[in-house]
Amino acid sequence: MELAVEAAQSRDLPDFLEQFALRSARMLDACWGGVAVYRGRETELHAMPGSRGATTEAGADWLVSCARASQNDVETRAIPKEVAAGMPIPEVPGTIVFVRIAASDNERLGTLCLIRNRKTLGANEKRLLHALASHAALSLENFRRFSQLERSKRQWVEDIDAISDYIVVHDRAWKIVRTNRSLASHLGVPPVALVGEAMSSLRQIAETGSDLPCPFCRDTQRSKEEYVAASVERIFLVSTSRTPGVSDDDTRTIHVLKDITDRREAERRYRELFDSIQEGLFFATPDGRFLDVNDAMVRMLGYASREELLRADVSPHLYPVPEAREKFLRALSERGVLRNYEETLRRKDGTLLHTLQNITAVRDARGRIAQIRGLMLDVTEQKTFQSQLQRERDFNQKILNTTQSMILVLDTAGLISYANRRCYEIGYQEGELIGHRLVDWVEASHREDFDAALETTANGQQVENLELRVRRSDGSMGHFSISLSPMRDEQNAVNSVVVVMTDITDAALLQAKLAHSEKMATIGRLVSGVAHEVNNPLAAILGFTDLLLENPEVPGSAREDLQIILRETQRTKDIVQDLLSFARQRPVQRELVQVNSVLRQTIKLRSYDFASHGVEVVEDFEETLAAALGDSQQLQQVFLNILNNAYDAVQDAGQRGHIRIHTRRQAELIEVAISDNGTGIIDSQRIFDPFYTTKQAGKGTGLGLSICYGIVRAHGGEIQCWNNEGGAGSTFVVRIPVATEAALAAAATKEAGR
Repeated sequence: MELAVEAAQSRDLPDFLEQFALRSARMLDACWGGVAVYRGRETELHAMPGSRGATTEAGADWLVSCARASQNDVETRAIPKEVAAGMPIPEVPGTIVFVRIAASDNERLGTLCLIRNRKTLGANEKRLLHALASHAALSLENFRRFSQLERSKRQWVEDIDAISDYIVVHDRAWKIVRTNRSLASHLGVPPVALVGEAMSSLRQIAETGSDLPCPFCRDTQRSKEEYVAASVERIFLVSTSRTPGVSDDDTRTIHVLKDITDRREAERRYRELFDSIQEGLFFATPDGRFLDVNDAMVRMLGYASREELLRADVSPHLYPVPEAREKFLRALSERGVLRNYEETLRRKDGTLLHTLQNITAVRDARGRIAQIRGLMLDVTEQKTFQSQLQRERDFNQKILNTTQSMILVLDTAGLISYANRRCYEIGYQEGELIGHRLVDWVEASHREDFDAALETTANGQQVENLELRVRRSDGSMGHFSISLSPMRDEQNAVNSVVVVMTDITDAALLQAKLAHSEKMATIGRLVSGVAHEVNNPLAAILGFTDLLLENPEVPGSAREDLQIILRETQRTKDIVQDLLSFARQRPVQRELVQVNSVLRQTIKLRSYDFASHGVEVVEDFEETLAAALGDSQQLQQVFLNILNNAYDAVQDAGQRGHIRIHTRRQAELIEVAISDNGTGIIDSQRIFDPFYTTKQAGKGTGLGLSICYGIVRAHGGEIQCWNNEGGAGSTFVVRIPVATEAALAAAATKEAGR
């Protein structure tokens, strides 16, 4: 009974265990007693006070080891001799008794250890040991629970004081029962100083507008409340809870004041930022109902206010095509995030709104979409502008691809970066153009002019209608009209050059022919007048010279002079006749002409000279050549003149002469080409001008080719010439029209009437 009383009154566990070991030793007639208490893997050994001798460290270790190893409720063990020296026992080794101390849940709390001289235990002694173990177990459990309660209380106080929020508890009399350290520190007093004070003393912290003695109570009938209270500088979120006190009529009220000043300021800034963003921001449910939107979103969709948009379920109206929403939800469910997602929506007034959206899906714990958050950009104007730009681009592209001019884009160094379709249609290859210098296609004599024009354009000035000779896709040189225009970047600096090239070879040739025809006509009229005026005095000179030569009285010395006068006058008459022929005074006789036959007759006229001087003449005639309509004598004069010039050219070349005559039909024209390997033509542009000759003085008048030009033009044809490739000789080409069916019928009728 005394042991039970001590256990109930004791507050110090080590002292109780020492007294318990002492009483147990006395009751069991033991010379030493101790209690081993287990705390996890550690063991504390509490020996009875005033025991004889002292237990050595080795003896204590053995004793604890045996105590932990004992498995039965009561177990005895002899003390080995080597251990007995370290035990507080008489000289005769005794027996140690281990009594298991277990909690109500059979958890092993410790072991009672008693050293006795007797080796056996009686039945009464065992019952006594069980009773002692029960007392010890009950006491150990009580001490442990009391310690846990004390620690929990201290920890709870520390936890409450560690909370940064203000906490105050008051009773029904509106008196402060408890505050935490944060509130006391804010008021500048220790927590205990506030206990018993009236709650009205805390009105300086915040005010809720309540008339109750507590500034934080508004409705005493509710067990829980939450509201916002404000002071001059701070804003608090007040959470109120009411719980029963120690007695039934003593209700405790707990107020927790959380400072939300920074959060409210952040919310205010967030809302200002949210509403100031010009892009539409929204939070929505998966079924399409908006939870929150900013002002820009309201304006985009054409609603009067945010409240109107949030109040109405606009999801069915938003999508012009219902299937678009299902497609959107599937894509969002699969990917979770949609970047630069294009969608067409419908405003409140029904007009279409083109948007570019960035959408994020917020999922719940089960992975389902709980909310949709997104940013929406109105790109209707950009869409319209892009459509217009696309139409203009297509229009410009069609112009570029259908124009008959070559259009190129060069960088400022002259490299080609773009060529339109026309360039490739006329035979140029992309690999020949892109990345290459355009100046390389220009004739060498004109490259300096092109470089100067390119430099002028690179400096920001436009160059128009620059006429240059440029190599065509087939390798031949053509006459081109070139315009260069600068292109500028955002800084107004020239970064490229647009080149428009038009092939004017045919036009230039036609213009040259027209100018030549006008010049020839003018000269022809002049020559015709001069020839008529010269013929009369020449006839008189010839007549009187003939009379003088027939007069026998004229001396011989005078006759020689008269012969010279007659010869030179006759030569002058021939020149006048050539002039008259050049002036086309004799009309062209229209009859069917076999050009091959005329050529063969002409070749026979010079065959002796050709053969005697080693000039080879090759005839390459198309035997089925159609007939032409014209004057065979005039055509023979043309061919003979060209053959004479070819003969003179091969003679001047000082090598074996070679003349090739080729005939063929091209469409409605008969083409005669006469090529030689002579010295070539010095100036092909002036070769048909009257009185222009490259021969030595006295060998030509310069009228032969001019007369040929006039004859061919009178036949409705054309005559051209050029130097052969490689610089070996030249080629003359005569083209005259093929006789029409009407002309052939008229000739057949004339032949039948003969």
